[in-house]
Parts: sequence; structure tokens; C-alpha cells
Amino acid sequence: MSLSADRCQIFRDLHQSGCFVMPNPWDLGSARLLARLGFPALASTSAGFAWSLGVPDHGISVAEKLDHLRALCEAVDVPINADFEGGFATVPDQVAINVADAVATGIAGLSIEDSSDDPSTPLFDFDLAVDRIRAARRAIDASGRAVLLTGRSEGFIVGRPDLAETIRRLTAYSEAGADCLYEPGLRTLPDITAVVAAVAPKPVNVLVATDFATVAELAKAGVRRISVGGALARLALTGVLTAAKEIIEHGTFKELRCAGSHAEIKGSFLDMGRRPSSQ
Repeated sequence: MSLSADRCQIFRDLHQSGCFVMPNPWDLGSARLLARLGFPALASTSAGFAWSLGVPDHGISVAEKLDHLRALCEAVDVPINADFEGGFATVPDQVAINVADAVATGIAGLSIEDSSDDPSTPLFDFDLAVDRIRAARRAIDASGRAVLLTGRSEGFIVGRPDLAETIRRLTAYSEAGADCLYEPGLRTLPDITAVVAAVAPKPVNVLVATDFATVAELAKAGVRRISVGGALARLALTGVLTAAKEIIEHGTFKELRCAGSHAEIKGSFLDMGRRPSSQ
């Protein structure tokens, strides 16, 4: 079994029972630190990676995304789940082409979302959204790799918070071949429990970007997978901005006292070797 296939199987096994947390690094350093802490899998973050390049979320190209995924897979030994946004295309056939390219990077999982980036119609038409999941499924199956496909419905984060419609879409994505289902905007346990019940026995991912629930509470609700999206990247950048604003506005450096020591941070990387040459 190849390293990529082994990671795919490990990732699938994680979804079979219990509940695990899959945090989202935004670069190689954060990926290595999180893997070293013992998390069993990691997920990329579209927002965090985009910010690391100095552009807004959804502001990167598919080529940049593929290079990033390849570098993450080379940097750590745990499975990587790709936040593949909307597949970097609208038409299902092009989504399939891009998904095939993503699978070739060595990822163990991949998500496709149904947000359109059109403020007037923020979600893709239902039938088109389902066809896009089917296209991703075909591409994965044709690759011969057991990459886990997550179907994402974005209604609650694009101004369309309709639980019934979310369940209709996630159920359809499940039937179209998604292995895991995900609505990143759900913030109440009753809504989460309703989604878990509707798509059972397929596993559900929940995004925790604030402290609205604990791992134990989500596990009790039947959630199998928890991610944090761009929250860790936001937290890191908030620290940078807070300290920098203090310096430029007050000429003081008090916030820098919150930073870990150079020796402490250096020690976290000492046994990790050199970064891959692909990034």
C-alpha cells in the first residue's frame, strides 16, 4: 500500500466511530506544529492560506491551491483534508478535472461547497450543486484512490439560514456520493442534531470557530468530525495586529511579552527537518 493510500485508509477509519478534531493549519510551520501535538488529521483552510499570501479568502488560483496541498502532504505524516472551496469552477466537468488534480497531490480528503460567490444568488442552483458533487465523486473514483469526499452546503454563512433547505441539500449530496456532510454555519446543538439524524449513517463535520460547544457535547450529538476553519489563522493574525497597533500607536511593546520565547518556538521545530522544496 502506498503512503497516500495508507493515509486515505487512516482518514476513513477515523470517521467510522467516535469524534475527532481536525484543526486547520495555514502554512507548513503551523501544520507541523499541529501534527506534533498529536492531532490525527489536519485540514487546509482556504481563508488562512489566502491571508498568508496577502489576498482575501477565495482569492487564490487553483494552481496555488494545488501547490499548497502538495506541500502540506509532504510536510506531515498525518492525513490532509483539502478545503477545495467550490472546486475552482462552476461547470461540473471542470470541477471533476480540478478534483482529479487535487487527488494527485496526496490528500486523503476533499470538500466541495455550494456557495457561488454571487451576492444576489449566493448558492448554486440545487440541481447544479448536486451535479457538481457527482462530478467530484466520479473524478475520485476514476483516480483509484480512496479520497474521502465531503459535501458542503453554505446557506448559513452566506445569508440563507434555512435548516430545511440545508438538510435537503446535504441529503442530496450524500446520495450523489459525498462520504461526509458539512454545513459550516451551524451554531446550535438542536440544528446540528437534526442534520446528523437526517444524513445518518454518513458522518457529519461541524465547524467550531467560537466556543459555542465542546468536543464532548458535539460527540454526544453524534458529530464525527470537528474542524476550526480559519480560526487559528485569525487568532495568530489578531496577535500580530494587536502588537503592531500598540507599537505604531503608542510606541510601546507590552504585547510582545505574550509571545513564547525564541528558544521555546525553536525547540518545537528542531526535530522536524527541512521543509519540502515544493513550496
